Amino acid sequence: MTVITVTTPVGRLSQAQRRVLAETLTDAVLEPEVGQLAPAARVGFQVHFIERSLDNIAIGGKLLADYSPAPDVMTVGIVVMNAAWPPDVRRQVIENVLRCLADACGMPSPSPAWWVQFQVIDEGSWGSRGRAMSILDLLETGVFSPERAAEIRAVLARAGVPRR
Repeated sequence: MTVITVTTPVGRLSQAQRRVLAETLTDAVLEPEVGQLAPAARVGFQVHFIERSLDNIAIGGKLLADYSPAPDVMTVGIVVMNAAWPPDVRRQVIENVLRCLADACGMPSPSPAWWVQFQVIDEGSWGSRGRAMSILDLLETGVFSPERAAEIRAVLARAGVPRR
């Protein structure tokens, strides 16, 4: 349902920080996505941590290995199923994620070189369990708040997605 990919220089995050982020990043997206903190929905969320050496990341046209000290860079990609994602909800998710990162790293605010990208995958463009998935399948699980489910159904109806 949702994949969060955190890419950092090697060693930027400790195992303890990754452990905290696995939970807090999940909740940072889960609550706005389903309209409530629903523990049953957590199984539909994956957080991937990718580390790259300083000679495999560049900023400003220069490899991080060539900086002294290297800038504190990090990217986070959030990929979600098509649903009701108006700009204010996307903004909330992005700000939640940046706050979680700063908290886990013991920083008062996020580094200006931490970037978050939010991507919505079109209805019918996800697959799992041997078949294409639909957000409509998930609306019947009971993890979405009634308000959030109604918003999603309305957005998909306007987009011409047939009800199941």
